[in-house]
Amino acid sequence: MLKGAGPNGFGYSTTADQATAGIDLSGKTFLLTGGHSGLGAETLRVLAEQGAHVISAARNLEKAQAALDLVGAVGSAVACELSEPASVRQCITTVAGMGRTLDGIICNAGIMALPKLTLQHGYELQFLTNHIGHFILVMGLLDRLAERGRVVIVSSSAHTAAPKDGIQFDNLDGKKGYAPWKNYGQSKLANILFAKQLAKRLPKKEQTANALHPGVIPTNLGRHLSPVARIALSMVSPLFLKSASQGASTQCYLAAHPDVASVSGAYFKDCNEVQPSTYARDEGLAERLWSKSEEIVAQLK
Repeated sequence: MLKGAGPNGFGYSTTADQATAGIDLSGKTFLLTGGHSGLGAETLRVLAEQGAHVISAARNLEKAQAALDLVGAVGSAVACELSEPASVRQCITTVAGMGRTLDGIICNAGIMALPKLTLQHGYELQFLTNHIGHFILVMGLLDRLAERGRVVIVSSSAHTAAPKDGIQFDNLDGKKGYAPWKNYGQSKLANILFAKQLAKRLPKKEQTANALHPGVIPTNLGRHLSPVARIALSMVSPLFLKSASQGASTQCYLAAHPDVASVSGAYFKDCNEVQPSTYARDEGLAERLWSKSEEIVAQLK
């Protein structure tokens, strides 16, 4: 589907290569979660081709290394199972031990629309994986973030499908009610609120944090969809869905383009800043989620 470009000249059809064209990333290091498939694999390829050293973080070391090998990237592999706090903390230790300054942390990995309520460590799995896992990772690596380092968090327009309370603080285990898309939306709303609040709390004034909607792309993220939904998705994809390269453009743009070096706490779509939902702009909700996230992390071993 063709759509016009935004104010910066980029738009719906912009590819990740176009969003980073002419940008030399030699000597820079980026940590990327979920680089073994879909948007992550494309992001890894593009950053590496522009000269960056990419730390590929995946559920296990084999997947992380395979992601690098697939595109012939120069980088490092590290295991990071986002739903397991111990694994995330070990990832932090491993990355810190590399002695590299991180020019960017790209929180790309996630799970979507689990058909049944799944609990892990007492929390609904999408919330735990998509938000809490990345919260632990980013907070644990802030002291490795460069003076002008960027945190890029992949959210989704699905954040508008979050429950009517925005974040159901009294139902983070889903036991008072669970719906695949509402709970996915809640986790994606949490991503935006995290970026918004992190932007205010980053230790150095030139560091940034932003969230984004990549678009709708037929990737492995949809592996939990019903067979009927997956067939329907495949039928409309040629006309209505982005390619992986188009989908990865916004996170690559936010991670590397000089035009957004001073933009922080914003939400992007098609490489341009847009306005998210009312809940996603709620400062009080963002602060409450931050406090609750710190509480959860302190309890998880």
